[in-house]
Amino acid sequence: MFSTPYIGGKTIEVPPSAFSDVINPSNQKPFARVFMAQEQHMRAAIDAAEAAKNAWGATLAAERERILMRAADELEKASEEMIELLIDEAGSTFGKAHFEVPFAANLVRSIAGEARRIRGDVFPSDVPGMISMAIRRPLGVVAGISPFNFPVVLSLKKVAFALACGNTFVLKPSEETSLVGLKLAEIFERAGVPAGVFNVVPGDGPTLARVLFDDPRVKLLSFTGSSAVGRMIAVECAKRGKRCVLEMGGKSPLIILKDADLDYAVDTACFGIFIHQGQICMAGSRIIVEAPVYEEFLKRFAAKAQTMRVGDPRDPHTVIGPLIRSSQCPMIDKKIKEAVAGGARLLTGGKYEGNFYHPTVVADVTPEMAAFRDELFGPVAAVTKANDADHALVLANSSTYGLSSAVLTNNLQLAMRFALELEAGMVHLNGPTIHDEGTVPFGGVKDSGMGREGGRWSTDEMTEVKWVTIQTGRRQYPF
Repeated sequence: MFSTPYIGGKTIEVPPSAFSDVINPSNQKPFARVFMAQEQHMRAAIDAAEAAKNAWGATLAAERERILMRAADELEKASEEMIELLIDEAGSTFGKAHFEVPFAANLVRSIAGEARRIRGDVFPSDVPGMISMAIRRPLGVVAGISPFNFPVVLSLKKVAFALACGNTFVLKPSEETSLVGLKLAEIFERAGVPAGVFNVVPGDGPTLARVLFDDPRVKLLSFTGSSAVGRMIAVECAKRGKRCVLEMGGKSPLIILKDADLDYAVDTACFGIFIHQGQICMAGSRIIVEAPVYEEFLKRFAAKAQTMRVGDPRDPHTVIGPLIRSSQCPMIDKKIKEAVAGGARLLTGGKYEGNFYHPTVVADVTPEMAAFRDELFGPVAAVTKANDADHALVLANSSTYGLSSAVLTNNLQLAMRFALELEAGMVHLNGPTIHDEGTVPFGGVKDSGMGREGGRWSTDEMTEVKWVTIQTGRRQYPF
């Protein structure tokens, strides 16, 4: 398995002393070593991508599609190794890792077809004999910074769309999941991706991001991560006139109205906040429940949360595995204690051992509390009472975030009202806040993002529109 940057179709050689330990978040012990690149390695990766861009951009759509389909096949062949990496490096549970890898393979197959669906337009012209059209061309070199939580899916969303559009790519994986990013380089190499088309450079985010900002050959930077970092990237890209697509944080509301099926609501809420320990931007971390069913929902929800198994991520029955880094548990604990001190009720959880935070339900959370406002990125459900549907909508929109949202109701009128009025990039009716597919416009509003990933929205972001006219016959001029 690669453990040094993959640049121009090969890994670089570095002395053994230059490698850093990779820590397993479950036991906090090193299990592998990886080289953290420096600025010169990122520049070399951009050089390689720039050198390869013209040939790759001229490749037929059918060939790009074939290579991406092979990449999906190669990912499936390497699924067991990738699953092991997700457990050891990303702290994924058995179930989450076994979901992510096949989902990612099917995602790449879906994206492969986009190579044939890049489309332009033809316009009627006011000039006699003129054919007027818009065509889309590759940008050239595209870069992406991917997160630790779903490192296979969220890296491939960027890489595969860029390659399908005829761009070359430089991936900066999360420092916590560098080996997963480098494993993708192996997979794409076996699939036949030409040298320089896909490059992977693990390393310190701020150090390597500066190179991506400053190099004008990088035409677009795609980022998934925190809102604070995303805002910084937006500013730096704006200074240089560089495109960016940002999928940032979330504090997504799950709204349970009084006519909802409460058993289904409990199951939906548990899935939405406890999968992958709540370390998902779409997690339904704010649960807003209409007053008539509030206490009964809390009773059933807390009871089910207490059944969530915490522990060994390799155990197929484990629901709650480790958080990615040791600093998260104390931060989460502090916010919960503050909420309880402010009048909230701790119904279950509120404790941790090592990197394992127990599934937690905090009731009577108000908008003034950090547990309501802040993205905790842990298995913590903040539950708030709404007086009625109008109040639930106000509470849901009382956030600087606007990524995903969900509403459980059998009232069609209310469902459509929430669909239209929720300040979120995604609204799911009678389903969880967590959902994704390769052909949809994934993204948020407010502090949750800028731009969209998926389907034709990604191909629009990753191509340049060019207006082309063809004059048939001789054009008549006024002089």
